[in-house]
Amino acid sequence: MSVRAYNHRLGESGVSFFASARLFKSLKGKFPACLDGAPLLVPGDGAAVRPRLDRWRDANKLRPRVVGEFDDSALMKAFGQRGAGVFIGPTVLESEIESQYGVKTLGRTEEIVEEFF
Repeated sequence: MSVRAYNHRLGESGVSFFASARLFKSLKGKFPACLDGAPLLVPGDGAAVRPRLDRWRDANKLRPRVVGEFDDSALMKAFGQRGAGVFIGPTVLESEIESQYGVKTLGRTEEIVEEFF
């Protein structure tokens, strides 16, 4: 089968960090220091944003406890909604993520960028 397909960059967004209300209350300090030692849900190794997140954590000397790795962002958000850990999502979708999953925003950064194609 011969298929001609093209992808086009639609835009980019920084990322926000989200937590359930219970987890949010338990985290100490200001963002991003509050992530040190916190349970963290991360995108799988195949996700384009993963190496950017890892570099950002290292640059900020943060050592969260990675408690889950997900190839499906909706599944990651569902675990985050239940309080399993902090998770990331595009800042451009911050209000939608908060309302859909009932979570709070811990903070945001433009140093980690998600691209949309």
